[in-house]
Formats: sequence, C-alpha cells, structure tokens
Amino acid sequence: MNIEKNLDQIIETIPSDVNLVAVTKNRTVEEIQRVVDYGIIDLGENRVQELIEKFDKVVGDVRWHLIGHLQTNKVKYIIDKVHLIHSVDSLKLAKEISSQSKKNNIFTKILIQINVSREESKYGIYLQDIESFLYAIDELENISVQGLMTMAPNIENIEEIRHIFRKLKELYDKIKDKQNLYKNVDMNFLSMGMTNDYSTALEEGSNIVRIGRGIFV
Repeated sequence: MNIEKNLDQIIETIPSDVNLVAVTKNRTVEEIQRVVDYGIIDLGENRVQELIEKFDKVVGDVRWHLIGHLQTNKVKYIIDKVHLIHSVDSLKLAKEISSQSKKNNIFTKILIQINVSREESKYGIYLQDIESFLYAIDELENISVQGLMTMAPNIENIEEIRHIFRKLKELYDKIKDKQNLYKNVDMNFLSMGMTNDYSTALEEGSNIVRIGRGIFV
C-alpha cells in the first residue's frame, strides 16, 4: 500500500483552497498515522465508535470530521471531539447537537446533509424542505450551519452525478446569498465528492472532498 504516492497523485488534482478529508473507515492507526505524517490533518470517520477508538491514538494536529450517519443517542460521545459534523439530517439530531454543545460549553460546526436524488436508501433533507429546516435550526443555540453535504448515487452515469452536484451548488449559493436572514448560518463549505467522483465535484464547486479508497489502495 503506497499511501504517500497515492496522496501525491491526489494532491496534484485538488486546488489549494479545497480541503481533503481522508476517510479512515476500517483503517488501522498505523495507516492513518502515515496520512497525518504526510501532512493531511483532516480525517473523516463514518462511525462514532471508530472515531472514539482512534481519537487518542493518532498523533498530530488532527481535525476529526464525522461524515457518516449520526444517531441522536451517540452525539454526546463525540461532541467534544469533532471539528465538523457533515451529516446533520434531521431537526431531532440538530437539537441534540445543540443541547450537548451547551452542556460542554462549546460551539459546534455542522453541515446539513441534502438528499438531492431523493434516494430512499440515503439520509438527508430534501431540496424543497431546506428553507423551513434552516429556520427551525436557527432557533437553536451553540451550533453554526457552515454549509451543505451530499452523497451522489452509486451509478456510472457521470452526467447524472454532475447534475446532482450542480443542484447542490445552486442551493448552496442561494442560501449563502441570503444568509444574513439567519442567526447561525455562515456558509463556507460544500462537501461533495468521493474517490470515484471527486473530480466532477470539484468542477461543480465543491471545496471539501472525502477520499478513502483512493488513498488506501
């Protein structure tokens, strides 16, 4: 496994103003440490348990991202450990993040997960529900909506994937243009694109890409 060579190749394709989140699901601490030693500080975990287990074992100035589905009853375990939660997909979850943030006297940055393709197998807010969702979240304390996240469907039609990314970028721009209407919305991040489709995501305006398999092969 030539992690450093893979990172060399990936970094060449990513603009300097784009954040690369290395997805560490099912990876050993030793493998993750090689990524951090290379200079990547943003690490993404899908599962709360894995994040907790690895949190104190990886050495370096690391920023952990929770990128997988987050159950409400597990928020308390990671609230003081994460730099950014990418997968806020319900008001119930947002309320729990707010509550746990207040208890810990911290301010938590979140992204809203959007289900652009309306796939039943995926989590996320539908496009038409985002405005009411933002107003509901705006009543909560100790959280800041920093942007949007989506996962493209697992298909080979790159133009269909491009269409999904483009629709999310349009929504991102629309919210950013009127973010002064909200108290806790500060749009900075558009998280879209993984190993198979991050190049298309970058073309459509993504500034966070989440890559796992492309690094650890």
